[in-house]
Amino acid sequence: MKNDYSYLDPDYIYTDAKTGVLHNLGSITDRDALTFAETAATTRRTNELRLNPIKISDSSTLFTLHNHLFQDIYSWAGKRRTVEISKSGKQFFPLSHFDNALSYIDSL
Repeated sequence: MKNDYSYLDPDYIYTDAKTGVLHNLGSITDRDALTFAETAATTRRTNELRLNPIKISDSSTLFTLHNHLFQDIYSWAGKRRTVEISKSGKQFFPLSHFDNALSYIDSL
């Protein structure tokens, strides 16, 4: 499996300093093995959502959804990200925009 994630985490809050792999509940240090484990876990949790959906009503339920999907893999599931993350050189939603985005979601 190819994993193009690169993490900007100079203090190694989310990543292992030696391998660059995200810290995870299974202590997996191989990128491909972690990708496989994450895919299996999130597929199972996604199937649960088909039977028991989480209705998105505000920003807190987005964190609830994230926790539901990733709870088996990451201790930080459902918590606000504290480092910038990119994939294939394309940055995920910037931390500097979180407050505005969450406020906007809560205003809907």
